[in-house]
Amino acid sequence: MGEAKRRKDSLGEQYGREQRILPWIPITKSQSEKFVNLTTRGAWAGIVLLITFWITIRFIGPAFGWWEVD
Repeated sequence: MGEAKRRKDSLGEQYGREQRILPWIPITKSQSEKFVNLTTRGAWAGIVLLITFWITIRFIGPAFGWWEVD
């Protein structure tokens, strides 16, 4: 418990606040992790949509007479 008090005394107002990536960028580490998770999900969603579109064009479309593929 003594260490926590020393840390609180040394940090002052900054105690308990999240740490920023860089001091001059107002983005915290947890915000950057959320951004990475969001963009990763978006990329996977795009991949799934691309594959679905490709399957539709390549296999399902010609079965209904759309987009003739030789």
